[in-house]
Amino acid sequence: MRVLIVSDSHGLTKELKKLVEKHQSEVDYFIHCGDSELDPDDPAINNFIIVRGNCDFDERFPEDIVKKIGDQTIFITHGHRYSVKSSLMKLAYKAKEVSANIACFGHSHQLGAEMVQGTLFINPGSIRLPRGRIERTYVILDILEGSYQLKVYDVVSGEQSHLSQVFSLSN
Repeated sequence: MRVLIVSDSHGLTKELKKLVEKHQSEVDYFIHCGDSELDPDDPAINNFIIVRGNCDFDERFPEDIVKKIGDQTIFITHGHRYSVKSSLMKLAYKAKEVSANIACFGHSHQLGAEMVQGTLFINPGSIRLPRGRIERTYVILDILEGSYQLKVYDVVSGEQSHLSQVFSLSN
């Protein structure tokens, strides 16, 4: 199973459409972790499972989503309601509460991924306003038998193989 994860696009539409066009034949699901700043009916986000960020004022976006994909449970949130800029603790408690194997979030605009007590936490960074790096990042997650493989992409220059990671499910 392959999942593309993006966040914090802050009004971009052309880039979101390009991601779908580029990866639609190889990706099973598209996830947007909020702050699209788009109307829920905007064609640029039609293909995305999307949540509401702190800059999304339309209440038709859900705050959080729990999505079952195969035998994996994915918790999707923006992160502002869980104070992710200071700690993953609140998000970890919520992920455990909903029995999530994977927690996807944004808000900080900082790319990161780590396995904590059997849950993979993924922040794809931002394709508009990255922090801590110049690459405008999104990720593609491969859910494999016994592991997760995370590939990082720059919206302009493509795969950033030096940032790719593999996480064993036994961590």
